[in-house]
Amino acid sequence: MLAQLYIKNIAVIQEAAIEFGPAFNVFTGETGAGKTMLISAINGVLGERLSKDIIRTGEEKAYISALFSHIPPAARLQIEEKGYDLPEGELLISRELGARNSCKINGRPATLQILKEIASLLIDIHGQKDSHRLLDPAYHMEYIDSFGGLEEPLSAYQEQYRRTVELRKKLAGLSKNDREKQQRLDLLNYQIQEIQSARLEPGEEEELLALREKIRNSERIVKLAAASKQLVDGGEDLDGISAMAASLGDNLNALAAFLPELKEAAEQVTEFSYLIGDIGSQVSRYLEDMDFDPGALEAAEDRLDTIRTLKRKYGATVEEVLAHLEQCRSQLEDLSFSQEKIQALQEQLSLEIPKLQQLADQLTAQRHKAAREFLSQVKRELEFLNMPSVKLTVSAGRGECRSNGQDELEFLLSTNAGEPPKPLAKTASGGELSRVMLAIKNVLAEKDQVGTAIFDEVDTGVSGKAAQKIGQKLREVSKNRQVICVTHLAPVAAFANTHLYIHKEVEEGRTFTRVDLLEPAQRAEEIARIVSGDNITDTARKNAEEMILLASGVDNGK
Repeated sequence: MLAQLYIKNIAVIQEAAIEFGPAFNVFTGETGAGKTMLISAINGVLGERLSKDIIRTGEEKAYISALFSHIPPAARLQIEEKGYDLPEGELLISRELGARNSCKINGRPATLQILKEIASLLIDIHGQKDSHRLLDPAYHMEYIDSFGGLEEPLSAYQEQYRRTVELRKKLAGLSKNDREKQQRLDLLNYQIQEIQSARLEPGEEEELLALREKIRNSERIVKLAAASKQLVDGGEDLDGISAMAASLGDNLNALAAFLPELKEAAEQVTEFSYLIGDIGSQVSRYLEDMDFDPGALEAAEDRLDTIRTLKRKYGATVEEVLAHLEQCRSQLEDLSFSQEKIQALQEQLSLEIPKLQQLADQLTAQRHKAAREFLSQVKRELEFLNMPSVKLTVSAGRGECRSNGQDELEFLLSTNAGEPPKPLAKTASGGELSRVMLAIKNVLAEKDQVGTAIFDEVDTGVSGKAAQKIGQKLREVSKNRQVICVTHLAPVAAFANTHLYIHKEVEEGRTFTRVDLLEPAQRAEEIARIVSGDNITDTARKNAEEMILLASGVDNGK
């Protein structure tokens, strides 16, 4: 469950540490007091992206953290598999916004994606956008699939669907009209011939560039090499380095007989004389090879021009040009043998389509079965939520195979006796839509292991007895999981086990949002304010106390 939420420098909230109870928690307060900002903060710590504009004016950074305790075993196992330890069974998720944003899980850095994955195991937020999703039939099938636990059959169907679509794409690519096919064949043959005739070799361009530089600088190279050879070998009037090193070595070897400490120096000079001799031999061999053909430079330039032309057309390097050649050969083979391939693909497709249809039929049957039980349970929830005449059905059709099956499902609702069920967008009021969403969430909640459910103004458009029923239902749900609810309705707030009051204060010209945990007497005062506004009478207080007393009696079966 969510044990504590800590917020610092978020909008009008300078600092707040909010302690939550294990059962039913409610937030109440006047419009604009900051309830929406609290939900945004929770969303942020769960991995939603936050703008830096949310940082309190005049501050450089903001901080949010959420402490979770009593984590369900299944969620705990998955969190540990991701590499995060849970000392004492607690998990602290924190985010900092500022010049540098950061996310941490139990003090260790984490990405937003990991934050989302872990947070989804711990907490589920239901807001007004969820009610709006009910108006879109595209989401209705997701509820049924989730209720029915149809992940595996849906995954099997989707894998077969991808395989079938891929075969159809290949078949369509090979079945283009003959004229387009012939044009492609001509182009491929031309490109293959042009590249093949050049007989390119990997690394050839680099070798040609080096050869061109040698030829262009051959005169200077010969002069430097000849001068180097003369320094090594010497001339008529002067010994070279090689001869002088040899003489020095002989002298030192002779001295070493008298001065043993010079033996190592004598050996080093001898090695040096050998090294100089090898260098002289290398220079001599290079001079012998410097006799370039007069046409060698022109041949190298012509070859480089050919390579540059091919690179402009087919790739940035010789290797890329050769890779393009292989692609052309492969495509030419595909086209040349396309008729045989078309027949083979058609035969393969004829085997895959029945498999796809079988999986689609199985998925449809499982969805219809799940839908019947799902709608039955949702209907019971709605009847409890003061919709006694509700009729909830599903319009079930089938179309072409798509990524999620063939089914076309849409919830139909009738709230008045004698009226036929119609699409939710045409028949449900705001209050009815809120209750339908709450009913669906309650039914689905029995299928998951998330320890905390947050309802953001789930009572929109509801009043009177319906509001009381929503409060009673949320109190009932909180027996098995922690519930946190933002509400404007006194009958809902009366059922809370933990009541948090959000309000604004102005100090020294600046606005601050405070969150207070209300004691029993304070609860009655706040519920009276919700009912009657700022002019709270003794009668309003008495009515509020009676609401709280009646709500507490629900747990005792009264």
